[in-house]
Amino acid sequence: MNTTDVAGDPVGGSRADEQSLVDAWTVMERFYAAEAAYVAAGGFGKASYDHVAVYLDPEVILHQAPGLPFTGTGTWRGHDGMERFLARFSEVWESMEFLEQEHWGDEDTVVARNRVRFRARATGQEVETLIMQLITVRNGRMLECRPFYWDPEAIADACRRRDADVTPTAGSSA
Repeated sequence: MNTTDVAGDPVGGSRADEQSLVDAWTVMERFYAAEAAYVAAGGFGKASYDHVAVYLDPEVILHQAPGLPFTGTGTWRGHDGMERFLARFSEVWESMEFLEQEHWGDEDTVVARNRVRFRARATGQEVETLIMQLITVRNGRMLECRPFYWDPEAIADACRRRDADVTPTAGSSA
């Protein structure tokens, strides 16, 4: 017999047992919440990565598009790679807010359409954008993720300091 809490989540047993009983979208909802909390707390050294890692397969692979301020090499592998990615991501973004989400899929695969608002740490500028993600889940954990950003230039632009942002004030020397 399976026991659930008020929210319908399984109770008892190991965390891995609980994870295997949920579909890909439920895993991603929980991952997104943990990711947003990690970013809001300031990322590496300021937040516990364990709250994120529980939703990641040990062989997780994240494929990020090149050219964005947080993508680095573009491919991030395993728990260490994901922790390095999220550390970099948290350096770039002060906050991320999921405004709207749609999803399609089954127990192992989900396509998610997320309308997200980011606030850049360096500039304070906000940007709203759409991100489509193709995600594979194995044993209740994210195994692979391929995000596609609707407007990568707007994301990069939000992170760029403008000349007006750093123009010397009257009486100061340049």
